[in-house]
Amino acid sequence: MRGGGREVNRRIALKTGAALMLGFCLPARGQQKAAAGGVNAWISIAPDDIITLFAETPEVGQGTRTANAMMLAEELEADWAKVRVEQAPTVPAVYKHLGTGGSGGTWNTWMPLRQAGAQAREMLLRAAARQFSAPKQECRAGKSVVVHLPTGRRLRYGELVEAAQQIDPPDLEQVPLKDPKDFRIIGQAIPRVDVPSKTDGSAIFGVDARVPGMLYAVIARCPHFGGTLASFDAAAALKVPGVRRAFAVARLHQPGSDNRTVGGVAIVADSTWAALQGRKALKVAWSRDPAGDENSVGLQRRFDAALDSEPMLIAVNQGDALGALDSPGKKLEAYYEVPFQAHAPMEPMNTTVHVKEGSIEAWSPNQHADTALKAMAELAGLSPDRVTIHTTLSGGSFGRRTHWDFSAEAWQVANEMRVPVQLLWTREDDLQHDFLRPFFAEHLSANINASGEIQAWRHRIVSTSVHAYFNWGGKSPDPAFLAGLELNRADNLFYRAANTRLEYTPVSSAAPRAWLRSVDTAPNAFASESFMDELAHAAGIDPLQYRLQLLRDDRPDDTRRMRAVLQLAAEKSGWGKPLPKGHGRGIACYIFTFGYVAEVAQVSVDADGKLRVHRVVGAVHCGMPVNPESVRSQIESGINYALTTVLSGEITIENGGVKQSNFHDYRVLRMSEAPEIEVQIVPTTEPPERGVGEGGVPPLAPAVANAIFAATGKRIRRFPVAKIV
Repeated sequence: MRGGGREVNRRIALKTGAALMLGFCLPARGQQKAAAGGVNAWISIAPDDIITLFAETPEVGQGTRTANAMMLAEELEADWAKVRVEQAPTVPAVYKHLGTGGSGGTWNTWMPLRQAGAQAREMLLRAAARQFSAPKQECRAGKSVVVHLPTGRRLRYGELVEAAQQIDPPDLEQVPLKDPKDFRIIGQAIPRVDVPSKTDGSAIFGVDARVPGMLYAVIARCPHFGGTLASFDAAAALKVPGVRRAFAVARLHQPGSDNRTVGGVAIVADSTWAALQGRKALKVAWSRDPAGDENSVGLQRRFDAALDSEPMLIAVNQGDALGALDSPGKKLEAYYEVPFQAHAPMEPMNTTVHVKEGSIEAWSPNQHADTALKAMAELAGLSPDRVTIHTTLSGGSFGRRTHWDFSAEAWQVANEMRVPVQLLWTREDDLQHDFLRPFFAEHLSANINASGEIQAWRHRIVSTSVHAYFNWGGKSPDPAFLAGLELNRADNLFYRAANTRLEYTPVSSAAPRAWLRSVDTAPNAFASESFMDELAHAAGIDPLQYRLQLLRDDRPDDTRRMRAVLQLAAEKSGWGKPLPKGHGRGIACYIFTFGYVAEVAQVSVDADGKLRVHRVVGAVHCGMPVNPESVRSQIESGINYALTTVLSGEITIENGGVKQSNFHDYRVLRMSEAPEIEVQIVPTTEPPERGVGEGGVPPLAPAVANAIFAATGKRIRRFPVAKIV
């Protein structure tokens, strides 16, 4: 079913056996209407009433499959018990958007999936009316059955499949959609469709892939940034029982791309354990790049120098912030810092590849399977239709699996072996060869008058630019290009300030870096929302009231939504109520992909300075929640994920490489440290045009920092911190 519907006919309603296959079009992110490129997604209705949605969006733990199926089933008037979801095959010629990111898996598909369900419903109603020899207006659909109201006659959807195939799909833009007040599936807390398989162990993740005759591989990679293989001696490795081969794999870098591999030596064996033992026995020498001497101490000095120098880019300059800083009033300034941080998903990177004569088949937990497919096709010199990728479930991603490096490495090894090979990264590989979230340092200064109004706001950001690392298309000299990711939301202050100035300067680093859950809104939220707390206390105004007082007048929708989440989080957290000595509450708010989130953290600091986060209350305005339980789960997940970066998650650079190697020294949040979390959803009938997958992350760090100040009177301007001294 294509946008407008005028060019859609029964040739698009494909017949596969007795099932009705209906094609429809999903738009790219940000598109409001389906593109003119034709069908790119499918639903199937079988004679046994089973309805299957072939979902483009990979399931990486965010619950999109369930939400997508709910939207389709709502308009289709389907029996939810008979709805199934399958991962769409990685066929870019048919499925145009085989990736996920930016918390857009639900709001991108809100209208097209509802329209597709409504079109199928209308076709079934028309088919039933013909069989009843009655007007369509006398027929009603519900729970996968069409009923003729005057006579009570009933036809199951499965019984209407053959007749429905003869019906032309109605116009996509004219098909009637349900009024939200009549929803019976959307808005319900429905268990996720992947829960049963994950509970009984039948779910297939990347590491679970098994192919007859499969071998296992690991790669020894240079521990120093930019280093290359100088030589290796595999004699001892080849003596390890089960080891089959040892050979060099080249570095790969696609110009203008956000991907690269580091190369090294592959060890292929009968088992992963044998491959690991072979890698331990390998004798290898590396040639170090000049960047191989980088360390965190030297990087810190460059950051300090950058903050003291003229900025590379003035991104925002409204009024005269520099002059207003020196006007009468109270001037404050503060320096905030967030170190490199790792994605650290529970399932490390892996891909299984079988290189055949003239074709490739792979099993991989990708966030963007189409990107991995294109990369393999280009590397092998094949057309994309000769590459098949089976997208498995992923044990977490947080942005890490947007890259094709681990899939490309697996192809390199399998191409040499010409049998199925599973390449597995260890936890150490994952941490030491990750694409890290950039190192950030931010200096804020402001001048407030006697009533707390901000007369001047100056925000200086220094970071190790993501764009500078990848150098997409050789664009690194362009300051705005370099700052493109790092200014995320900092250039769109949602508080009222008479004069504002935002500056940016990149600092060079050899450390690999990219986007991590919530991208760069998290460091910027930490700085700006912590600073707002400092301004509130300097003005002698309650931090909640101060934020509400300064929400911008010229953005009524933003202000309304942000006010709603601030007030709801404060109310449910008991804001203003007394706490025991050593306890404190802090509040912060932020926007991510137009989702509005406020959080109140309650912490304690004991006599030894040990920090404990007891409770976090979050409030989210994301439009109408398709599945409230999924929304709550995503905000809870974001809060716990962000607590790792608050309490213990820090990557340091030593001797030109990542110092940390596993969860003992890059300590992720333990279950015993997880706080009580309560998530409130602002009720609304607005469309779900705001993402929640990452929205819980940005406000958490400043909320905790502000709570620590409330408990101790000490400001925390750098994370992680587990002990207050």
